[in-house]
Amino acid sequence: MSTPATVAPLTTQDAEALITAARRAAEAAGVTVSVTVLDAGGHLIAFRRDDRAVLISGETSTRKAYTALQLNAPTADLVDLVKPGGPFHTLPTALDRPLLFIAGGLPVHRDGRLIGAIGVGGGTPEQDHGFAATALGTVA
Repeated sequence: MSTPATVAPLTTQDAEALITAARRAAEAAGVTVSVTVLDAGGHLIAFRRDDRAVLISGETSTRKAYTALQLNAPTADLVDLVKPGGPFHTLPTALDRPLLFIAGGLPVHRDGRLIGAIGVGGGTPEQDHGFAATALGTVA
């Protein structure tokens, strides 16, 4: 019987690299954002809100990260699933959890294992998704 290989958890250094990369991508696009990074247990590792980012972006970035983590899927892929008639239509109201089905949240994997999530808020959903996706390239 073989034992599964140990996968290094998401570190604070990883989280800072994710935040820096997402913020640089947003800055290059002229967008002010908030970025949240959670570990595999859903605990906050790092958070940063640009000075001029809208206040709600802090909450949306955190909820996007949490949703991506809990469902192990990009929030962009979940939007249609919660629309009326979709298989997860009642999910946003069925749980007492901060789920948010708007693009901008991505799970973070290492060696095929879920180790955390990143959420970006402040731009359009498509921009936020792009900034988060760019940031994922900094951790492996």
